Amino acid sequence: MTETRTTASREINAAPKDIFDLLSNPARHHETDPSGGVVSTDKGERLKHVGDTFRMNMVKGDGSEYQTENKVFALVPDRVIGWQNMKNLTSDVEVGSKWLYELEPVDATTSKLSLTYDSSEIENPQVQALAKEKFAIESNLEASLAKIAEVLG
Repeated sequence: MTETRTTASREINAAPKDIFDLLSNPARHHETDPSGGVVSTDKGERLKHVGDTFRMNMVKGDGSEYQTENKVFALVPDRVIGWQNMKNLTSDVEVGSKWLYELEPVDATTSKLSLTYDSSEIENPQVQALAKEKFAIESNLEASLAKIAEVLG
């Protein structure tokens, strides 16, 4: 059976509240993306509840632009936030990828941040292949965590 979850963790020199503040604000998600694929928020306010939705403007490696619709599936302030990429709106393709961030305080100014990418709900074979190639790689998740550390450092 193919592994559908990949997780990376690291300590970040920031309190959980500060990390959560960054991650719960879709307008700042481009700051956390080391690949440059996240461009901006098209629609979305600060994420406060499970069920909140937001739309992101994205760009592929070839420069083509697209939009994604995302929905929050987990949210505990200052501890957990997760969203599912529901659909690529531009190509009208269901996606299903999940991104889950879990925060644990280490001390007053340091947190352990874990990022899990879960592809178990992707049904489209082409999307599954893309997920395996681009996202379900621990080093890519580690780069995302490093970018968060850089932004908050």
